[in-house]
Amino acid sequence: MYSDIQYETTAGVATVTIDRPSVANAFRAQTISELNDALDRVREDDEIYALVLTGAEDAFCAGGDVTEMPDWAENGKEAYGEFLRSVQDVVDTLRSMGTPSVAAVEGPAIGAGCDFALACDIRVAGPDAVLREGFVQVGLVPGDGGAWLLPRLIGEARANEYLLTGKDMSAHDALDLGLVTDVTDDPVEQAKTLAGEIRNLPATAVQHTKRLDPEVSFEEHCEQAIEAQWECVTDPEHKEAVAALQESRSPEFDRDYS
Repeated sequence: MYSDIQYETTAGVATVTIDRPSVANAFRAQTISELNDALDRVREDDEIYALVLTGAEDAFCAGGDVTEMPDWAENGKEAYGEFLRSVQDVVDTLRSMGTPSVAAVEGPAIGAGCDFALACDIRVAGPDAVLREGFVQVGLVPGDGGAWLLPRLIGEARANEYLLTGKDMSAHDALDLGLVTDVTDDPVEQAKTLAGEIRNLPATAVQHTKRLDPEVSFEEHCEQAIEAQWECVTDPEHKEAVAALQESRSPEFDRDYS
């Protein structure tokens, strides 16, 4: 079905792999189209409870493949804006969908590739991972949300250091800054383990927890929590989770896994 990515599901966990290893998984327009399609599939599938996003063969995503890009200045602002919005859609869907996502970052995650990782809910890294908001180095601004996401993840001053210099962030730098939760020799396996842990929890609670908005006022946040909590209270998985806790057993949810 896809030429530039791999899409697979196992027991309620979807794995999306950017698969252009000859160019360190740098993307072209086709890649972005396929990523958006795959993420829409995840978002719309009620039998998918968590997502792992990664890249093939020891690279996450080296940003845009300049050998496959047209002359945007020649093609015009409208065409460029349409393409850039399609890249932004990947970031937006990862952030807005109810399905939690875990990025497994190996090797380079550069430019928009870095932003794809930042948009995920959790990130784990291999020891050779490199995250780089390198837009300024090629005369561009971060166009895919990175300059909005990074300050919220590591603080404004440290984010500006990386945004304004375009310098590399190593896996252990990212761990020290709290940007990744673990540095491990097999980040894909670790990401799948985390995704499995999330999958095994009451889905309505997980999805509403992801969607609670930290950008609104405290009062608005608490009102959102009331609405979300009520949906959880009336959800059969909440009742089963409470019963399992009382009976000192693992919960057994009525689910069909893709």
